[in-house]
Formats: sequence, structure tokens, C-alpha cells
Amino acid sequence: MMKKFLLLWVVFMQAVVTFACTSFMVSGRVTPDGRPLMFKNRDTGNQDNLMVSIKGEKYRFIGIVSAQDVDAKEVWGGHNEMGFAVMNTAAYNLNGDVEDGDMEGVIMRRALEICVTLKDFENLLDTLPKPLGSNANFGVIDAQGGCAYYEVGNEKYVKFDVNDVNVAPYGYLMRTNHAMSGERRLDSGVERYLAISSFMGKVQFTDEFNWRNLLTQVPRHLTHGLTHLNVYDYMPADEKTPTYFPFRDFIPRYTTSCVLMVQGVKPGENPLLTVSWTIAGSPLTTVAVPLCILPSGKLPSVVTRGKKAETAPLVAWGFALKKKIFPLDRSNGHDYIDVAALINKAGTGVLQKLQPVEKELLDRGSAVVEASRKNKKWTDMDAYYDWVDQFVTEQYQNLFD
Repeated sequence: MMKKFLLLWVVFMQAVVTFACTSFMVSGRVTPDGRPLMFKNRDTGNQDNLMVSIKGEKYRFIGIVSAQDVDAKEVWGGHNEMGFAVMNTAAYNLNGDVEDGDMEGVIMRRALEICVTLKDFENLLDTLPKPLGSNANFGVIDAQGGCAYYEVGNEKYVKFDVNDVNVAPYGYLMRTNHAMSGERRLDSGVERYLAISSFMGKVQFTDEFNWRNLLTQVPRHLTHGLTHLNVYDYMPADEKTPTYFPFRDFIPRYTTSCVLMVQGVKPGENPLLTVSWTIAGSPLTTVAVPLCILPSGKLPSVVTRGKKAETAPLVAWGFALKKKIFPLDRSNGHDYIDVAALINKAGTGVLQKLQPVEKELLDRGSAVVEASRKNKKWTDMDAYYDWVDQFVTEQYQNLFD
């Protein structure tokens, strides 16, 4: 297994891929239920992503992969059966002007199949071949309450412990596309960092500071961090007349491929009860579903692939709706969103139609999760997955036929 892993290292060090993400980590010491949160809004040039459940070398895990990556050689966030979870955002400023190999997906795949604790992840970083081929912020939580960011360059890393009040006085940290320990002249993702900072600063002392509101609001946050323009202020009367708005460097972007929020467990709780609340596809055109690790490896069929390398059904439906809200293909057309198609005062926008669908998914999903926590094991999740497949399929067909 290690020889195969090192061979992959050599192959992937040849590739350089540019992408952007917005993320935050919340310590269990400040969440209402004492469970840590790990959030990633993934932006990438390849938006055809889906969820997989894989039995790794040691542990089974759920993760985000590219639909074309049939063997899941690279994983872009997820959690395993031991309650260990990992994600990343590109940093771009940790290795100076050196062009890096893009090894973060390989590192996370390896971590998910062998790591249990933050210490295990640190040991993995210490023992992997150098240069690491990394220029990224990694977020990690474990079932012992661990919650930290690691700013990882080619040769070294710096840890930011979200449980440490001196590091994270309000119990949370955020990262977009620059590391705090890197060269600030190379900072990227600043506009989105300003947006997430403003949002978190406003909700941290309110009832909205909980997993559900953060999951549903952050990926659809339509206020620009630099200009402070709010798309909701430009809602037209209805969807009849296209209304174009410049849409660049918001938290949700044309290139947003999926959203992952891992809700960890409290110390002493069954690690298997870790939940990945997942929006497969663009958060402007798809809906959230809770995913857990079952012995069978089963996932809802709408968020994963069949036997071949193919687009997950929910992601495919999202792509079709994305063409409706981003209809301009020529020149820089994808930098302009049709607000009328997304949201309008008549309530007929794509996002508005999907909100009741997502509410039902989360209401029922939350009930199953809470029942499972009381039983200390997953209860009725198979049946919930079956219902998700039927309900989501019917809703998309009925709403957007």
C-alpha cells in the first residue's frame, strides 16, 4: 500500500490546479450542542463532484471526489468511521513564488483512511516525503474534541488550535485562500474572507449560530465582502425579464461545486455518529442532505455515482438550473448572474423554490440524527436515504420540469 501511495505522489506532483474555497472551523466549546463544526464551500474548475463511501486501508470514510476520479485517488473533504474529518482550502502564499504540485487531495485521502486524531494527522504530515506538494489550509476535527487548522507548505506546517482561547477567542476561525503564516503579498480570496468574517461576526452571539443556519446561510450569502453590495437589494418583480448583476468573488461563485459541513461528536459519544451535512452541486441550485457511515457503505443515489463514472443525479439537475441563472456563455458571461432567475419578489426564483425542499430534507434528517444519538447508533438511516432519493427526484421533476 505504501509503495502504491508513493507512486501516486510522484504522478500527482506533476499537476498544478488552481481553485478557491471558503471555510470555517467552530470549536465544540461554543456550539449550542457541544459538537465541533468543519465547513467548506468548494470552488474548483471541475464542478462535477459527488460523494463516495469507501473502505480505506484502515477505516471506511465518506468524501468528496471528482466524478471523473473513478478510483477516488484524490478526496476533497470528508470524515471517517472514527470521527476524524479533514478538509482544505488552497493557500497560495506558503511557498513563495514556487509552483507547487497539487497533492492536497492525495493527502486527505490518505488521512481519512488511516487517521483517528489530530496527532495522527500531524504524524502523517511529518512522515510524508518532502516537498509535500502542498500550499493549503487544512481543517481537521476528531472524536476527542480536537479542532484545528494546519497551514501546510512544502516543508513545514503551522497549527492553529480552534479550542485555544488565545488563538480563537470567539471559538471559531476562518480561511479562504491565504494562510496567516504565509507571505501576505500573495494573499488570495480576500474578498470572500471579508464576507465570511462579517457574517460570522454578526451571528456569533445570536440564535443563528448553529449548524443548520450556518449550513444553509453561508453558501447562499449574497453580500459582497468588499463592495458590500447585497444581491437581495436588486430583486426584480418576477423572473420574466432577465436582470444581470456582476457576480464575482462572492462566497457562492459560478465555480462552486459543493458544500460540506461535518458535525463532529462530543467526547465520549460514538464516533460513528459524526455527520457530513452535504450540498452536492452548486448551493444556489441544489439542496442539503445529511450523510453518515453505514456498514453497507450505502449513500443516497442522488448524491453519488452508479457503476460508471457519471454525474450524480442531484449535481446534474443543479447543472441544468445553473444554466438558467448563469445563461451567458460568451466572453466573461459567467461573471454575471440573472437575479430574476435566482430570486425575485414573486418568489419564483430557483433558490426560492428549493428552500422548502431543503427544509423538509433537513427536518426529517435532523429527526433521524437525533433519534440515532439517543440510541447511540444509526437508526433508520437506510430508510431515510431511500426517502431522500424518491423525494428529491419528485421535487426536481415537479418544480423544474
